[in-house]
Amino acid sequence: MPTYNAGKFLSDSIDSILAQTYQNWELLISDDGSTDANTINTLKAYSQRDARIKVVFLKGNQGPGYARNQSIERAQGRYIAFCDSDDRWMPEKLERQIAFMTEKDSALTCTSYITCDNENRETGIVIAPERISFNMLKRDNKVGCLTAIYDTQKLGRKYYMPLLRKRQDWALFLSIVKKCRMAYAITDPLAYYRQRQHSVSSNKLSLIKYNVKVYETILGFSRPKAYAYFFGLFLPTYFAKRQKQKRDSRRYLETLHG
Repeated sequence: MPTYNAGKFLSDSIDSILAQTYQNWELLISDDGSTDANTINTLKAYSQRDARIKVVFLKGNQGPGYARNQSIERAQGRYIAFCDSDDRWMPEKLERQIAFMTEKDSALTCTSYITCDNENRETGIVIAPERISFNMLKRDNKVGCLTAIYDTQKLGRKYYMPLLRKRQDWALFLSIVKKCRMAYAITDPLAYYRQRQHSVSSNKLSLIKYNVKVYETILGFSRPKAYAYFFGLFLPTYFAKRQKQKRDSRRYLETLHG
């Protein structure tokens, strides 16, 4: 878990991990230079409350990818999972997903997830494909970072996020699926993703150069090929995905509210 001035939502995120039915976990939090006293005090209080919660305070603000990598480096367990400091897991997430990984003999899995606003009101759903191939992932990220778990034992080592300011999670999953060839998903939602107006991923236009950078650095594309892939394949896939999410969310909210 990376944190940066996340005090308003941080307790909910940590509490959702404390509430897991699967209890053999460690929560590795790397604070990315927070200046908010509430964030710092909350982190200190939780680390004193439960020995499984291990916090380091980094110097300066390096970005979520760097902070996540510091936690991956310190991880002692076989499985690496991600939860940002404003997101939440459902209580059965780890238990169900680790059992699913064993059943599928899979090195990378994810789940569907619910979207919510700052007041925890549900706003929609993102349904993950049951199978995610490397070719699918090249077109657009299909793995919600807050739901992803990868198996270091099956992969043979830990995988780290490239030090890009944005899209580093997609780059990580591309590297993993390139190795293991297929990721699998539980289509039931097992997490809550908070949609915030000023989050790192909220400005979609600014993500263009980072998408292109992923194609260049992870897939080794030339710049012209990276831009051609982005405009010719990524954007059509992305907009189709957005339309599907709107339809899925509309049906989900209609069912939710009767």
